[in-house]
Amino acid sequence: MRRLLFGSLVQRPLTEPAPAADDDALSELGRTLAGMARVKLGRSLAIRAVDAGSCNGCELELHALSNAFYDIERFGLRFVASPRHADVLLVTGPVAKNMRDALLRTHEAMPHPKWVVAVGDCGRDGGCFAGSYAAMGGVAAVLPVDLTLPGCPPAPIVLVKGLLALLEGAGAGLAPPGR
Repeated sequence: MRRLLFGSLVQRPLTEPAPAADDDALSELGRTLAGMARVKLGRSLAIRAVDAGSCNGCELELHALSNAFYDIERFGLRFVASPRHADVLLVTGPVAKNMRDALLRTHEAMPHPKWVVAVGDCGRDGGCFAGSYAAMGGVAAVLPVDLTLPGCPPAPIVLVKGLLALLEGAGAGLAPPGR
């Protein structure tokens, strides 16, 4: 135990180097997204994230959006705890049979306009959990999906670009087609 403790004091951390700072591109993308939210909704974009049965890889990337590197709150985008305050429902993972009803209730509690985003390969079609007795498949098996963000997991910048694409395709303050 002593050797392990002393060894950890002199050994360098075993982490990956930080990504190259492309802060200008991220700032421009964030400002565009914030401006689009103001035009389409008249306010900032509120996001509710639901883990419907994932491995938590996508959640780590969603949480990265709030860290000091990405900090999407500086652009007026925010994660909310209540679906009653949300515009976008980000769903990660395949929909587990035990999460189906909770996901439906969350969607029903959201005010219009509302959009559903299936995050990751599991949210798209069940991913590595496809065919499992406990999973119903992708998010589209339970809810109408407006946008799918592939990846295992998708990078935070892909999530931001996806939200921008979602707002660009939305009508001005109107619910998406089919709602």
